[in-house]
Amino acid sequence: MNTYGRQPVDPSATSAWQKLDELADQLRPDLRQWFDSDKDRAQKFTFEAGQLHVDLSKNLVTEEIMEALLELAEEVGISQHRDDMFSGQRINVTENRAVLHTALRRRADEELVVEGSDVVAGVHQVLGRIYDFADQVRSGSARGITGKKFTNIVNIGIGGSDLGPVMVYEALKPYTDRSLPCSFISNVDPTDVAETLHGLDPETTLVIVTSKTFTTIETLTNAQAVRDWMLEGLKARGAVVEGQEREAIGAHFVAVSTALDKVEQFGIIPERTFGFWDWVGGRYSVDSAVGTVLAIALGSQNFAQLLAGFRAMDRHFQETPLAQNVPVLMALLNVWYSNFLGADTHAVLPYSQYLHRFPAYLQQLTMESNGKSVRWDGSPVTYDTGEIFWGEPGTNGQHAFYQLIHQGTRLIPADFIAFVNPAHQISVQGQDMHQIFLSNFFAQTQALAFGKSIEEVRAEGSSDAVAPARVFDGNRPTTSIMAPELSPAVLGQLIALYEHITFVEGSIWGLDSFDQWGVELGKVLANRLLPAVDGNEQILNEQDASTQELIRYYWDNRQQ
Repeated sequence: MNTYGRQPVDPSATSAWQKLDELADQLRPDLRQWFDSDKDRAQKFTFEAGQLHVDLSKNLVTEEIMEALLELAEEVGISQHRDDMFSGQRINVTENRAVLHTALRRRADEELVVEGSDVVAGVHQVLGRIYDFADQVRSGSARGITGKKFTNIVNIGIGGSDLGPVMVYEALKPYTDRSLPCSFISNVDPTDVAETLHGLDPETTLVIVTSKTFTTIETLTNAQAVRDWMLEGLKARGAVVEGQEREAIGAHFVAVSTALDKVEQFGIIPERTFGFWDWVGGRYSVDSAVGTVLAIALGSQNFAQLLAGFRAMDRHFQETPLAQNVPVLMALLNVWYSNFLGADTHAVLPYSQYLHRFPAYLQQLTMESNGKSVRWDGSPVTYDTGEIFWGEPGTNGQHAFYQLIHQGTRLIPADFIAFVNPAHQISVQGQDMHQIFLSNFFAQTQALAFGKSIEEVRAEGSSDAVAPARVFDGNRPTTSIMAPELSPAVLGQLIALYEHITFVEGSIWGLDSFDQWGVELGKVLANRLLPAVDGNEQILNEQDASTQELIRYYWDNRQQ
């Protein structure tokens, strides 16, 4: 039974929503003129959050629009809903759960008692065990069954159990132990297992299986495939004989799960099982035991800095007035574009190759959270919800899809992310490569904001036939996020920033941003269809005509 008594507010029924509707109808954006007439615009719309420097000035907002957006946040009760989340209220209504991923990054001295239990103490008890194990693997005191030091780690998970660890591992690669490379298996496509295991030595491979319930079909199928590979390889070289299988699995496998009975049945020992709680959603779990692979790769000190970065942004979100609160302001801008200016998608464009998996991570965070059509009380929404998040690193994207952002007919708000100091200082013929890189970052937001008029094009000598194709309308909105460097702490701040943006948007729309029932139906149907795919005619004949034909095509063309 749901114990969260607060009801969602229909945002479209508020006076602020009506005011925003009117402002949208009246809007004639002119960023050139806005900057010319207000010399302080950049300063007024630039904010600091932790180590992040966030420039909102190139967005299609005036002070009047921003005031109306802040009124909307007040009318729907953003502050109260935020405080309810941080205090452990069961705001995940459909699953009747608290939402306490923010407790995962609290310091050990920050007690948080929820329903009679100090959740922070529990977090640090698990964290201490993870750090001890990570130190053992890194030092070589934890070894495989033949006594050899681990030289490779394979992490098996899917969804939040994969996207978060992969993204952070790639983002913080300069901080990882390069003598202990990590690989990741998520897709149940056998190609993923085969290619990841190719060239690895079972004697020196440590495997981490991440599944809260230890029932996720993709993860368990992959784990069983890797277990078979491990045992076959060890037996082939005489390292393991019949009867030693459980000992081998116990030496080479780790579990991140709460289903201790299922983990033990698999062969993983309790000492190498790390749990987490039902108040941690998968897409919010990278800073929980799900990050065990990261604690090993980065070391406990760097992982602690990652958590400290998360915590810094949590405190900014929790303590800063709404008018200066960066996650709130960015979320309000997203609502402005989605609900009042007709934007369907949102681009995230990191100018850092290390963040090449960040847009994919945000896709799950944002779209799984807010891809909903009913409010948390079950009532249908009457307005658009969710954004389609996508992106690629600059400058690659400039030579691909930026054309559409610059000159297409669709409004695509974009977040540009860059860092002052690169991980690698390289010069070419005396020119700093990072400066070439950042000049593109600065130029793109400038071009999108201010464009190029027909007069400017003609002044360059373009003919009347060609000139229109070279005109840039400008007034394409962007947010610029900069930080001194891509450190563990800064990455934690970036992730938490987008977590809280997602939360605020969901709160405005009245959504339960922490369930994901849309993921479940496909899983259920896949399990039902598996016997048909495997040859069961009776179950096949129970399916719709299209599915029957597709499965028969598979039967007819499968090479045995």
